[in-house]
Amino acid sequence: MKGWIGKLIRVNLSEKTIKVEDLNMKDANLYLGGRGLGSKYLYDEIDPTIDPLSPDNKLIFMTGPMTGTYATCAGRFNVIAKAPLTGTIGASNSGGHFGPELKYAGYDGIIFEGKSETPVYLKIYDDKIELKSAAHLWGKDVFETTDTLLLENEEDARVACIGPAGEKQVLFATVMNDKDRAAGRSGLGAVMGSKNLKAVVVRGTNDIKVANKHEFMAATMDARNKLLEHPVTGKGGGLPTYGTQVLMNILNESHALPTRNWQTSWFEDADKIGGEFLTDNYLIRNKACFSCPIGCGRVIRIPDGKYKGIVAGPEYEAGWSYGASCGINDMNAIDKANHVCNLVGFDPITMGATIACAMELYEIGAITKEELGEELVFGDAESIISWTERTANREGFGDLLALGSYRLAEKYGHPELSMSVKKQEMPAYDGRAIQGMALEYATSNRGGCHVRGYLTSPEVLGIPMKTDPLVTEGKAELLKLFQDLTGLVDSSDICLFTTFGIGLPEISNMLRNTIGVDLPDEEFLKVGERIWNLERMFNLEAGFTKEDDTLPPRLLEEGVTTGPAKGKVAELDVMLEEYYEVRGWDKDGIPTEEKLDELSIDKKPMALNW
Repeated sequence: MKGWIGKLIRVNLSEKTIKVEDLNMKDANLYLGGRGLGSKYLYDEIDPTIDPLSPDNKLIFMTGPMTGTYATCAGRFNVIAKAPLTGTIGASNSGGHFGPELKYAGYDGIIFEGKSETPVYLKIYDDKIELKSAAHLWGKDVFETTDTLLLENEEDARVACIGPAGEKQVLFATVMNDKDRAAGRSGLGAVMGSKNLKAVVVRGTNDIKVANKHEFMAATMDARNKLLEHPVTGKGGGLPTYGTQVLMNILNESHALPTRNWQTSWFEDADKIGGEFLTDNYLIRNKACFSCPIGCGRVIRIPDGKYKGIVAGPEYEAGWSYGASCGINDMNAIDKANHVCNLVGFDPITMGATIACAMELYEIGAITKEELGEELVFGDAESIISWTERTANREGFGDLLALGSYRLAEKYGHPELSMSVKKQEMPAYDGRAIQGMALEYATSNRGGCHVRGYLTSPEVLGIPMKTDPLVTEGKAELLKLFQDLTGLVDSSDICLFTTFGIGLPEISNMLRNTIGVDLPDEEFLKVGERIWNLERMFNLEAGFTKEDDTLPPRLLEEGVTTGPAKGKVAELDVMLEEYYEVRGWDKDGIPTEEKLDELSIDKKPMALNW
């Protein structure tokens, strides 16, 4: 076995049983690992119509064939389940060091089934695997949980866990590892909490073998050198110098930065919350995940208050959601709110965007001061910290914020004020000013998402080529290519940021020399297409239709107010029809039998009536 270990752990939490079984290598060859293989296991083993928080859901941790090798940025793993926030298939990946450690212990993945009667955690030390009581950990935050488990077990172990948000099943709770790395979107931490599973602690002492060692190292060094020489990922480049927050001023200058719950697309104080300001005033050092030459992570100092100390700094999406989206220009407050998200374990994109939605509901009078006991207005820096804290514990109005913006806005009679797709909040790129991103949001298989294709790269950054962000022609075909490539990246489990500096040839070259399968580049790309269609099938069987491939009315009806896109709305209809055609789907967005046969996707017995 090369790349893959060939083993996974199956844990039935209801029965307290643990089995080690062979990896399904037929599916591993079709879906690789990570997002793809985990999604295939989920698709085969659950009914897509189940309640995501019921014991019938399964929670899957899955690595990729390159996880833990010397391949460039090969430190990621995926968490997969039916997602509580959206009801779609949920797959969220995380960096850090947990994924490699699981491989070193001798396993490609873990499948959790059922629900424990009491809080437990799973302990893995190579071939010794056991469930242990987590009663003493329940209620502890992510940092306390991690520190306690390392003291009780071994300091070289790695921990993935949930915080209070996951325990209380906040619908956008995360699975955290290495304290501040997160499988962040769609609420998979709530699934973990619903199973009374507090943590996984793993220590491994084995190695991973690759098929062609010398060719693999040559391919890896080629990819690494290209990243080190690239103006985005290399020394002195945007990501290592300023982190992902470098995007704040870039998007603002493009008038594509959603502001005050997407009422405008330009923020007058963006320079006060961008990567340059964060670096100049708060940065202590960079931080890198396993096998990463980029080091985009930020280690910062919070100078005052109860969160005073050295912590992980916010990524661009968190800086935006708590910043421009809420009309906040206070970097210190954003840093604190982001740190609270890491402590309690939930997604700062959804949290900040939900607060922004509540601010607009307050602005129009749908939510009152009497109900809240205080004001909730755009620009109030203290409110983003306090409501983040209260949401984690589901205190008062925080209990409604814990449902995400769509359910909140729907309760108050204004679902149109939720800037979400399939109930998941869209991130920091205005699809009216970046037309390809509008199509990406609408078609994403896990709801509003920017890392299932990322057309901002060509439309704004000009990588790998520059396309006009206001033009719709050709965006469907371009998006399909980017989505398929992302599926490949997420399933080999390298970091998506590598695609700023390398592409399909370099990724395929590392893969073929890892697993020893001499496929042409196009066949590796077809892996991504297969994954995308499988996820689509899951969602269709869960009850989603083409009507869900849409955007909030604001993007479809209200024009951008400033900049090059002034007056533009998202021209979704023309792009969506072309997208279905390019994908080989019918006019209702359903993959044809011919497409499924081409991709070797087996329809389930409960599948749609063709």
